Amino acid sequence: METKPIACRKSFTDTMLELGKKDKNIIAVTTDARGSVTLTDFAKQLPEQFVECGIAEQDAVGIAAGLASCGKKVFVCGPACFYVARSLEQVKVDVAYSGQPVKILGVSGGVAYGALGATHHSLHDIAVLRTFPGMQVVLPCDARQTRKLVEQLVDYPHPVYVRVGRNAVPDVYENDDFNYEIGKSIQLQDGKDLTIIGTGETVYHALKAGQRLAAEGVSTRVIDMHTLKPADTDAIIRAAKETGRIITVEEHSMYGGLGGIVAETVAQNCPVPMRILGIPDENAVHGKPLEIFHHYKLDADGIYETAKEFLNN
Repeated sequence: METKPIACRKSFTDTMLELGKKDKNIIAVTTDARGSVTLTDFAKQLPEQFVECGIAEQDAVGIAAGLASCGKKVFVCGPACFYVARSLEQVKVDVAYSGQPVKILGVSGGVAYGALGATHHSLHDIAVLRTFPGMQVVLPCDARQTRKLVEQLVDYPHPVYVRVGRNAVPDVYENDDFNYEIGKSIQLQDGKDLTIIGTGETVYHALKAGQRLAAEGVSTRVIDMHTLKPADTDAIIRAAKETGRIITVEEHSMYGGLGGIVAETVAQNCPVPMRILGIPDENAVHGKPLEIFHHYKLDADGIYETAKEFLNN
């Protein structure tokens, strides 16, 4: 039975609340509880485990790092565009350099705030944060995967940046019967002619494009690369060797994100032709997220068209 789509941010905070009721060391630090982050229920039911910092993202990261240094299991939550810009110094020094296992939830990542324009896009976060030693980067693709991620993050010993969108997303996984491990990608469809690798909300579109190609006789491998640091390089190298062509799809600048990770990996191990789908070197157009996806060929139709052109050339 088809389920109603759920936003990853809601799945994340609902799971935090459920786990927080069992573990008083779980603390939520936020800068937008009632807006972007959907932490209203957490604040009402667990007020002693909740810190609201208004719109002071720099303070929120510093507070989170301090609480983590005292043994608390801290999730700092707010708009991605501010946590990877305004408070980047605190993320770099207080969290990454200090090795504090703070979990940063960046909500409305990518173009989720599409209509608000460049100031509210977060299209550089993967490129920047993957350069911070010790910082890990994860983009879950749907509500079920998000729940499994949060369950692992509670006692995870490293700092992690998690980027999710704002709106409800369709299920990639039809049930909970799948293995999820930070750092290990998931192969959604096997193939030998081409590999499509997606991350975050692009995974659904990659899978739909892959299914359409397979129905036309193009044996298409589809990979959910939910963890971008540490990336599953073994899966990337295997895809390069076994399929010979790779398309990457990301809601991020074409520079330094998933495409960069895959290109770096194959160039050093098994060079193959690639296509990188992402936001080009321009201020992204305004619009609803799916309209922006369509404009930049990040939706299923665009990925399919790119694959057909790639295969024909």
